[in-house]
Amino acid sequence: MPRRLLVTSALPYANGAIHLGHLVEYVQTDIWVRFQKMRGEEVHYVCADDTHGTPIMLRAEKEGISPEALIARVYGEHTRDFAGFHVGFDNYHTTHSPETQALANDIYLKLAGAGLIEVRSVEQFYDPVKAMFLPDRYIKGECPKCGARDQYGDSCEVCGSAYTPTDLVAPYSVVSGAKPVRKSSDHYFFRLSDARCQAFLKRWTRSGTLQPEAANKLDEWFHQGLADWDISRDAPYFGFEIPNAPGKYFYVWLDAPIGYLGAFRNLAARRGLDFDAWVRAPAAGDDGIEMVHFIGKDILYFHALFWPAELEMAGYRTPAKVFAHGFLTVNGEKMSKSRGTFITAASYLGLGLNPEWLRYYYAAKLGPTMEDIDLNLEDFVARVNADLVGKFVNIASRTAGFITKRFGGRLAAPRHPLLGQIQAAAPRIASLYDEREFGKAVRETMRLADLANQYVDQEKPWDLARQAGDGQRLHEVCTTAINVFRLLTLYLKPVLPKLAADVEAFLRVPPLAWSDAGALLPEGHAIGAYRHLMTRIDPKSIDALVAANRESLQPAPVTAPHSQQRHAEAKVHAEEKHAKPIAEAPAAAAPTISIDEFGKVELRVARIAKAEHVEGADKLIRLTLDLGGETRTVFAGIKSAYDPAALEGRLTVMVANLAPRKMKFGVSEGMVLAASGDGPGIFLIAPDAGAQPGMRVK
Repeated sequence: MPRRLLVTSALPYANGAIHLGHLVEYVQTDIWVRFQKMRGEEVHYVCADDTHGTPIMLRAEKEGISPEALIARVYGEHTRDFAGFHVGFDNYHTTHSPETQALANDIYLKLAGAGLIEVRSVEQFYDPVKAMFLPDRYIKGECPKCGARDQYGDSCEVCGSAYTPTDLVAPYSVVSGAKPVRKSSDHYFFRLSDARCQAFLKRWTRSGTLQPEAANKLDEWFHQGLADWDISRDAPYFGFEIPNAPGKYFYVWLDAPIGYLGAFRNLAARRGLDFDAWVRAPAAGDDGIEMVHFIGKDILYFHALFWPAELEMAGYRTPAKVFAHGFLTVNGEKMSKSRGTFITAASYLGLGLNPEWLRYYYAAKLGPTMEDIDLNLEDFVARVNADLVGKFVNIASRTAGFITKRFGGRLAAPRHPLLGQIQAAAPRIASLYDEREFGKAVRETMRLADLANQYVDQEKPWDLARQAGDGQRLHEVCTTAINVFRLLTLYLKPVLPKLAADVEAFLRVPPLAWSDAGALLPEGHAIGAYRHLMTRIDPKSIDALVAANRESLQPAPVTAPHSQQRHAEAKVHAEEKHAKPIAEAPAAAAPTISIDEFGKVELRVARIAKAEHVEGADKLIRLTLDLGGETRTVFAGIKSAYDPAALEGRLTVMVANLAPRKMKFGVSEGMVLAASGDGPGIFLIAPDAGAQPGMRVK
């Protein structure tokens, strides 16, 4: 009987782009899923955008759009990038769905019915301007341990200390800049400390579900004592309202993993699958269905404690396996915007780089542990060029032409002992894929490719083609090489699905399944004309990739808007030394002016046609403004508050008759209007709906 597998990857947050670090997880999951499907197992691979929470709400507000519009746009970006890297989800959904909401409500009500939900009063920081409770990362202040300025509410990036937001000195709201106040509110807790949860988790975490190092980590948490989990947030909040609790919303981490089930319910409805049989706890014994999660090690706590406990206590199936992986470093260091190694999936694809180069390199590095892997860009070029082009594709490129030109594209009978040796490796390579030893599977396949190339080098088909009377020998040698190439393609197909499809078309064979390793292409089988299957990586393309993702963090001598330029150098220097930002004195009443004097300032509505980072400036964004047929370039010091990608298409107001100003980075032809005060925060001025570019502001 085939295995029945429900496989998931962690849900990417709908508040940012997919980058190469994210792809480590999705590529390795996809490789495992593709292998299982090649073996004939029943596999359903689902994922979804994680769409709820305060960051989504605030970003949408900043962009002047609804949260629903924001997550719809990001959904399109994420699905585009995943498809570009051949990640073959059976369903990619969203947590902002009726399926996920219904399941979240069901699980919550069952936990409440079991006495595992408790309401407690919690005191938190509250933003009196925005009228909202503030998550830890939306509060900043001075570190209570080392005194560093502008540190987040949960930990200090300077000394590494952990603390609570109420420990901060001189705290302020990142959202509005206001001084937060303490305010109490009722919160809903999942009682993870309950004896029933603890007894279940101690069994489950040592049942073979987790990697040994993950199980050991959980033992540390057990010794520290499991705390109850706050699963609620107060309005305003973008998410699902808790049943029977007006104004209270599920914390995003409550409904995010339930999104796995929501995505599968959506798929089950379309495919006619028995959803309950797949996700409800089996009535008795093992029914053969396995729920398998691939996650990063940073979210192990949620997936190995809260998630299985709530599933068990609500009568749902618990995960059979949770595979945690490490992080990605680039050239041995954390990904960095200043070095150009914080690389987005879109930039990689946009430069025309082959996604299967990266899939292969990741596979060659991946194993079943939680260790980090490194993308060494120089090694990336060398390994892909040597292995995929120099070894693998080279087998077909050196022999296929003789088959088509000399033998009408038809193969001879496959007889050479090398073929049996290549076939005999199939069970071991299958075992390596199943155990997620992808690096070993790739190395074993390349070892076989070496044997094939040695065979071709020894037989020298190019010499045989010049010798009269050796046609039969040439036919046999090239037939052996093509059969080996087919077998190696089969072994690499989970990693290189697009290349494998191209090879299947060239060889004129149906999609390769793992069982096909036991057969060879028969005598008389006709292949197609060989066309180049893969190019080498040009190192210059990697240089271009780094350059496209580089963002200089060097301070700029001048910032905009122009009204702030006289304070820029002092502010930059003070902030870099963790000193308090130099606040401008409270604005005194300005001298009155006449209407004629005001009329000299030409304020116009402008649409931001393009927004770009400025090389060498840490606070500037280069804006290309459309004034209704005329365009202007303006350098604005708003980078700390706005992502350039989020600005394009927005309306703003500019001073259109300001004298051009020559700056280090170019000529600024005006000034956009933004509000700021003594506290942090820059707020771009925008006209009301209906205003059009070029309109005069009076």
